[in-house]
Amino acid sequence: MTKPKIYVTRKISEKYLEPYFDDFDFTMWSKESIPVPRETLLAKVSEVDGMISMLSETIDKQLISHAKQLKIVSNLAVGFDNIDIPTMQKNNIVVTNTPDVLTETTADLTFALLLATARRLVEANEFIKNDEWEHWSPFLLAGADIFGQTIGIVGMGRIGQAVARRAKGFNMNILYHNRSRDMEAEREIGATYTSFDELIETADFIVSLVPLTDETKHLFDKGSFAKMKSSAIFINVSRGQVVDEKALYEALKNKTIQAAGLDVFAEEPIKSDHPLLELPNAVCLPHIGSASVQTREKMIELCLKNLHGYFYGAGPLTEVRL
Repeated sequence: MTKPKIYVTRKISEKYLEPYFDDFDFTMWSKESIPVPRETLLAKVSEVDGMISMLSETIDKQLISHAKQLKIVSNLAVGFDNIDIPTMQKNNIVVTNTPDVLTETTADLTFALLLATARRLVEANEFIKNDEWEHWSPFLLAGADIFGQTIGIVGMGRIGQAVARRAKGFNMNILYHNRSRDMEAEREIGATYTSFDELIETADFIVSLVPLTDETKHLFDKGSFAKMKSSAIFINVSRGQVVDEKALYEALKNKTIQAAGLDVFAEEPIKSDHPLLELPNAVCLPHIGSASVQTREKMIELCLKNLHGYFYGAGPLTEVRL
């Protein structure tokens, strides 16, 4: 059997690929921090049997029209909204993702963002850097309590449940909203199912962990923020487009809600002139939800195992099926 040709769309250490050198013929984009140019990607996809892709690559009809022999795309992410799944299925091209291996790491970051936003840690750090700390006072940079408060999780998948387990350790009242009730999560974690409106009206912390779909795009809009408590803190570690960023900006600026912590944005990367960065009550991160060394390594390993399973085994481990 001729070794399948695999294109890796971002530079990664060859130490991850070495165990598969006998099975695959790898080529790889030469930059780690810069996405592969579209024209290069279109040219490369015409030559390969498989691909390891990143969220920065749009896998659409145009790309598929160039894919003469492509059989599988192994996406280095749990999300796959960068890929036109129906078109892939029509062309019998398998898509895989990397669920489970990043669950706990992303939940860690979600809760870290919640803590940092509630206790105004970024503001406090800047306060010292700017030589503003001259005296102690009772309400100097006073934030919000977390212990014993109510958290509302929108999207009770694997990551949502992992966040809920962390919230349980803070003795929080856990509300959740999902497309369907999760009785196991209710039994094991003590979470309470509510409607979306009841959740956003009741929770002190609203955490978005929903996938991006037609139904969830701009789920959090002007009306949603208006229903939240003025003391509410909003956290988004799902996809940027589930939020109407203009509405969020106005809600933060006008103190309709207290604060927001964001790891994702509608268009990425954002620049330093992004309106949300002007606001002291917004903590913004560069999409690093699963960015621990150990988790990134596990994600790469799973991508490679999916490719190997497809070409040499009983099939890929984590195929995306709609």
